Amino acid sequence: MATPEDFTRIGNYAHMHSPNPSINRSLATRTVPLSVLCLGYSRTGTLTMHHALTTLGYPSPYHFSSILANPLDSDQWMAALNAKYNGLGPLPTKKFFDALLGHVGAVTDAPCNLFAAELVAMYPDAKVVLVEREIESWERSWAAFAESAYDPVLPLLARLDPEWLGRIVSVGRATTQVSAGFAGTKAQAKVRSRGAYRRHYAEVREMVPEGRLLEFRLGEGWGPLCAFLGREVPDVPFPHENEKERNKQFFVELGRKGMRNILRNAMVVLMIVGVPVGACYWAYRG
Repeated sequence: MATPEDFTRIGNYAHMHSPNPSINRSLATRTVPLSVLCLGYSRTGTLTMHHALTTLGYPSPYHFSSILANPLDSDQWMAALNAKYNGLGPLPTKKFFDALLGHVGAVTDAPCNLFAAELVAMYPDAKVVLVEREIESWERSWAAFAESAYDPVLPLLARLDPEWLGRIVSVGRATTQVSAGFAGTKAQAKVRSRGAYRRHYAEVREMVPEGRLLEFRLGEGWGPLCAFLGREVPDVPFPHENEKERNKQFFVELGRKGMRNILRNAMVVLMIVGVPVGACYWAYRG
């Protein structure tokens, strides 16, 4: 069982230890305006931006960790990813995003950033924030993340816990592969990631009209961000999330919870199969 210290270390990823509400968002509609699209790559301060957007009062900012609060979101994200990147099924529409992200006032991180073109076009009133990191620094951080994301053990465990771990691993692996230049292996990711990173930033800059885009560095603090978004500067320091530590602990907790689920599933199977078999055996003996 996770301790309070574990919750502190994994921050927003602590959603994985919350009760699963099992909300089918395909039946939902938009309830709040989608006002901010933070479209930078993972490992560029997306957790920090999630914290900042929350502090500024945007409802339910969406980050990859948000999926942990409702793993059923994974099914819709996988359908969208397969449609856009594998040509499988209909492409996501505005109605699709209004359902999946209808409760959300801002987005950051994957999978949302992988649908930058769609979100920019479908929500023309949303302002775009692009946080970029010096590429060598980003590449070192991304390589450390890929060590865990491409761990061959995770897909094996996911098959034994398809309802929870299977969903999380599937969408996590898919977003990582796309972000790494459609890399199916860790070795491919090392070769392709830098090019994918640069293409993404060039495409966002090209697609966003002048005046709608803020190029933002986390070290600049609240000033330029609040001025661009039209929000008052909060009376708290600009947040700083240690994403390396958060992600490291996330993968540890992900494996732990997956193993607990697998053991629980095994016990259920033993109860379902073992009790009738045992009863038949003793009835036969009698």
